[in-house]
Amino acid sequence: MPWETVHERMLAGLHERGYEDLIAPHLTVLQYPGPEEMRPSDLATRTRMTKQALNYLLGQMEELGYLERVQDSVDQRFRRIRLTPRGRAASVVMREIVSEVEAEWSQKLGSRRFGELRDLLARLSDGSGSLEKRTPKPDGAAGTRGDGSLPASD
Repeated sequence: MPWETVHERMLAGLHERGYEDLIAPHLTVLQYPGPEEMRPSDLATRTRMTKQALNYLLGQMEELGYLERVQDSVDQRFRRIRLTPRGRAASVVMREIVSEVEAEWSQKLGSRRFGELRDLLARLSDGSGSLEKRTPKPDGAAGTRGDGSLPASD
């Protein structure tokens, strides 16, 4: 449910800020850490999409001016994804929206309880599923990756 809320707010916020042509599936392509310099096949694996579905989205986003697919400089058999200035700007806006949502939730829950929520979510997303108690960070804050998003693991 929190992811759905963030996803809906992100799409609405992007539309409000001039990115009306983005649709919900495009957010999967742009989600942190972004597709920059990835091979489409690797991005398909990361996003758990079929190669065909991802290439369809990449084609749409290329037409809309958010990214381009360029020849791999090392292996000419492959292509790499590069965000355009518009794509990079949309990614920045997405991080800003996530920060806004987190600030609201922190205010509603209190900083200590929000830090606990972030820590629990980070533990669930680290792949182990372990909810064993960790040593709390100073002031009860959970670590971030510098862009306001949760780390994959601590």
